[in-house]
Amino acid sequence: MLRRPCAGGHLYTYGQTTKIWRPVKSQARRGLATALTSSGHDLHVGQQLHGFTLRRQKHVPELQLTAYDLQHDTTGAEYLHIDRADKNNVFSIAFKTNPPDDTGVPHILEHTTLCGSKKYPVRDPFFKMLPRSLSNFMNAFTSSDHTSYPFATTNPKDFNNLLSVYLDATLNPLLSENDFTQEGWRIGPANPGQQYEGEEAAADKLVFKGVVYNEMKGQMSDASYLYYINFQKHIIPSLNNSGGDPRKMTDLTYSDLKGFHAKNYHPSNAKLFTYGDMPLANHLAEISRQFEPFGKSTADTAVKIPVDLSAGPKHYIMKGPADPLVDKDMQWKTSTSWLMGDTSDVVETFALRIISSLLLDGYGSPLYRSLIESGLGPDWSANTGYDTGGKVGIFSVGLNGVKKANIPKVKTTIIACLREVCKTGFDQGKIDGLLHQAELGLKHKTANFGMGIMQRLQPGWFNGSDPMKMLAWNETVDAFKNKCADGRYLEGLVDKYLVNDRCLTFTMKPEETYGTMVSEEEKERLAGKIAAVSQSAGGDTEAQAQLVRKELELLEAQSKAPTENLDCLPSVHVQDIPRQMKRRIVTDSTLGSAKVQWREANTNGLTYIRGINTLKGLPAELRKLMPLFTDSLMRLGTKNKTMEQLEDLIKLKTGGIAVSYHSTTSPHDTASATEGLSFSSYALDSNVSSVYELLGTIMRETNFDGPEAESRIRELLQSAANGALDAIASGGHLYARRYAEAGLTPQGLLNEQIGGLTQVQHTGLLASPISSEGLSDVISRLKAIQKFAISNSSAFRAAVTCGSESVSTNESALRTFLSSLDDSSAVPATDASTFPSTSYNIKTFFPLPYQVYYSALSLPTVPYTHPSSAPLAILSQLLTHKHLHHEIREKGGAYGGGAYSRGLSGLFGFYSFRDPNPQNTLKVLKDAGRWARDKAWTEQDLEEAKLSVFQGVDAPESVSDEGMTRFLSGIDEDMEQRKREQLLDVNKADVVEAAQKYLVDGMAKARVAVLGEEKGWVPSGDDWDIKRLQMTQNRMAESPDPST
Repeated sequence: MLRRPCAGGHLYTYGQTTKIWRPVKSQARRGLATALTSSGHDLHVGQQLHGFTLRRQKHVPELQLTAYDLQHDTTGAEYLHIDRADKNNVFSIAFKTNPPDDTGVPHILEHTTLCGSKKYPVRDPFFKMLPRSLSNFMNAFTSSDHTSYPFATTNPKDFNNLLSVYLDATLNPLLSENDFTQEGWRIGPANPGQQYEGEEAAADKLVFKGVVYNEMKGQMSDASYLYYINFQKHIIPSLNNSGGDPRKMTDLTYSDLKGFHAKNYHPSNAKLFTYGDMPLANHLAEISRQFEPFGKSTADTAVKIPVDLSAGPKHYIMKGPADPLVDKDMQWKTSTSWLMGDTSDVVETFALRIISSLLLDGYGSPLYRSLIESGLGPDWSANTGYDTGGKVGIFSVGLNGVKKANIPKVKTTIIACLREVCKTGFDQGKIDGLLHQAELGLKHKTANFGMGIMQRLQPGWFNGSDPMKMLAWNETVDAFKNKCADGRYLEGLVDKYLVNDRCLTFTMKPEETYGTMVSEEEKERLAGKIAAVSQSAGGDTEAQAQLVRKELELLEAQSKAPTENLDCLPSVHVQDIPRQMKRRIVTDSTLGSAKVQWREANTNGLTYIRGINTLKGLPAELRKLMPLFTDSLMRLGTKNKTMEQLEDLIKLKTGGIAVSYHSTTSPHDTASATEGLSFSSYALDSNVSSVYELLGTIMRETNFDGPEAESRIRELLQSAANGALDAIASGGHLYARRYAEAGLTPQGLLNEQIGGLTQVQHTGLLASPISSEGLSDVISRLKAIQKFAISNSSAFRAAVTCGSESVSTNESALRTFLSSLDDSSAVPATDASTFPSTSYNIKTFFPLPYQVYYSALSLPTVPYTHPSSAPLAILSQLLTHKHLHHEIREKGGAYGGGAYSRGLSGLFGFYSFRDPNPQNTLKVLKDAGRWARDKAWTEQDLEEAKLSVFQGVDAPESVSDEGMTRFLSGIDEDMEQRKREQLLDVNKADVVEAAQKYLVDGMAKARVAVLGEEKGWVPSGDDWDIKRLQMTQNRMAESPDPST
């Protein structure tokens, strides 16, 4: 998996995706004692253990951990172990992999190492281990200058199994030529052995193929990614594209791949990481055993440094794709970047992150107000923020959706703003708000803390930063506060690094013919490669035969994979799964008319609050405005407070406030769905009353009549519309799934209208230039929603998670909050149906300017509580791992594909992601039911499918999420326990029956959606409905939603 470095302007996180760093504070001294002794050894510096020497150790009480810095005596491999009383243990082995060119050799190697190894000589053991494990995380990442292979699991046997597989895969891969051509690139017939109508899909047409090749074609369809990766190439010229540029990938040879592995995938070039409560000695013993054949080696460990800007500013401009969904005059992207200090200085780096947050985060931040609120552009560019992934930090500020005439003004405005900030200084209250967020982070418990800490430390570790110093949170904050006490510390850093013209400006201009240029380049490159084969083979006919023969040989090898003996692969077993689930005690009460769920737990002095106001009879015209309404609540402010003032209070008193649309299907009836408005927050127990006060203010007092309300709402709309095409490119299969599901169930329709292509177009239409009446009609509807958005009525329910010592405080605060609300939330009567009986076409195609396709096929099934729900869940895993991965990814060349069963929604479906061959994929998907029905399933097949399902069922849960399944969806623990037993008891006959009844017999009810470039294989008519997304007011009749 390609991983783009974080360039966000936020404090980094440990353990979750949020804007503020979220470590966990020690709860008690006895917990600390457990952490110190869980490794089974009283280690001391200089001690040798299993071929490793302990160099340093550091106890970090605020994070309840002890870190051990070790080195392998023979190879010099570095090892960081974090000992902590956490059952969710993590492992990672990572290598410094500076890319020698743009062929993507680190990325292709990341894929091929996982295709078979010396100890596990089966095809694709990584994917075959997925259903033989109870891990909650398994993956591999190619970053800009290193490649990592992490996993996480709570099961000790599973940990040891995966440790063995990962080490052998990386150190002793087979790296067969077939795996290189499958995962990397090759030339072959589009559909060998098959024939479709239309010249575009001729079976013998030679094309470039390969999983990574198609993945990167998909990435390059994302204009934001294209901008970012080309910016990186200019700001750090010596650092090539690790993911690979498709134009260069076809220059990579098999010998290049093997040579890169031999040079870089060596213990001497490795950094290992383990985390959790499992014994360190056991890890060291296995790692040392696998390292035994290796001696000392050297690799390219150079730390890449950015371009020298000391001589003055640099300016670069490049061409990029035009976005057909937005205004042609607002498609330029531009940014200006400065080089900062050495990121190994943890205190200064922390201070610069604070500065980045102060400058960029929130609607009241100076750069937001100067650039976006002023109308220069609707949204930040992809590189905006403080990037600490390299040796030298890079601070960038830029905009998407800029008019050509305003390009020079963006830079001058940035510089003027920075100079003004340096002159006037930062408000201490805003700094205190960010530090308060960090304080909350020290208390907030997360289930994936270990994975978060690994991801946080790894980039700096490879570029000279000391992970021990990076872990010392309190030391860093105390040092920061001491420097701030001397006065104007932050302002001095702004003056030092940013108030100058030693910068790089990077601009991308839209080119209408960009897509054509890319296609023509690929055709010419393909022709040149084929010509070279023809010359060596003795003619065009011989070349065609040779390439077809190689493709058929690969297909033959791929065809043997599903039936090969996998006895060499380790596995956990279903018997390792407890039959009884771990229950969480929740209680219910009533405050006035509202129902309240209580979960008492050790929350470390925090209270977590959620609320849902159910809305009955919400018409579609208002539903589509719910995302805009919730965004407006966090943008407009009130009559008495600006949004900047509210943001400051939120940071000082809470861990953040979120307001969103909520919907769910009944667990008993897929035809029954409820919807409403939800909110959530958390805070120190002492600040609970402030949370409710802020919630009430935002929900009831947001001022839609203010003089700037219309301009702020248009700002929100333009920001959402501007990034729509890139958002679809990064998750096109999800949009295809939502659209396919929309015609099947009420819940599917709600999801599409709120978060699908219907919402994308609706937002674009509202954001486009309109008549002189402005947004008055939209604002009147938003005000109508506000009147019934929240109430003290039977439609409102809340969930509170807190310590037993703070229940009474929370009850009193919640009672006060509810008493301040109106006692009615009735939605105004309307002639429109709540869930209109829309007739979605059986097959729908959306022409979009992408180089690859995204497909989905969905069918209706049964409610959560139906006995067939469990076999369907098992069937989805069987199809994914035993059939679809092989057909869609390995043979078809798509980056991803599989089946899913959404038990609560009552939907079963299939998808493909970054797929070069949707015709073949759709054929495979439509035939999947018959394949599953006729397959002679074994007990081992069922065992693996059940393990796959329980990876999610028994995944570690954060304390804030305990009891939330019951609250959000109505699924209580008795239902969960019954489903658990049903899943464990599924047999072969159940699977076959489900395949026949719901996939074979039910295929007539299926809905298909495909997104991608329009070609001849999509005939107009023939059951296909071609829908073109249009984002201008005069095309509203072409909405993808039949209810519009």
